[in-house]
Amino acid sequence: MTTIRRFSRKAGLTLAALVLVAASAAARADVYFLVEEDGSVRLTNQPDDPRYRLFLRSPAGRKTEPELLANPLLAGKPYREHVAEAARNTNLDPALIHAVIAVESNYNPNAVSGKGAAGLMQLMPETARRYGMKAREIKQPEKNIKVGARYLADLLQLFDGDLKLALAGYNAGENVVIRYGNRIPPYPETRAYVPRVLAFYEQLRLR
Repeated sequence: MTTIRRFSRKAGLTLAALVLVAASAAARADVYFLVEEDGSVRLTNQPDDPRYRLFLRSPAGRKTEPELLANPLLAGKPYREHVAEAARNTNLDPALIHAVIAVESNYNPNAVSGKGAAGLMQLMPETARRYGMKAREIKQPEKNIKVGARYLADLLQLFDGDLKLALAGYNAGENVVIRYGNRIPPYPETRAYVPRVLAFYEQLRLR
């Protein structure tokens, strides 16, 4: 039996709706998704179009995490389970964490910048130490994402939910943002970084 549902991204995909749809299909088979040109999302357990991509593989007896059902636009992204856990623990949107990772390292856990930032979320050694991470752990994907997400969440709280300032702080350091009067500092790298992350986030998030 085929189950197909179509949702509008503009109207927003609710977690409850996706869980209901995916659960009904996943009980019998894998679930596939397709994003139409108008941004709407289609789910089915019997794909009839080559554009469909695997969204959820549901072997018998395996419990599916709600976070993995919440946003089909994240299907197939590397380290999705680690991101989902970090997002749940920090109340961040998983799409935002993915956007930061994409810009920071392009999902390379061994990436190291010229300034010494390392891992998926390009943590500086002093930032890692602030959150109790040992030097040998900084390139471990799960721990790097966990600490990077906590740092980003703390920055959002520090800057009263202003995402642009939080991202500027993530790139240049929170003290720099504060020194410039809670504004994005006039650094070319930071001025380019903030809109780049926001552009990735806009592509990945559900509205």
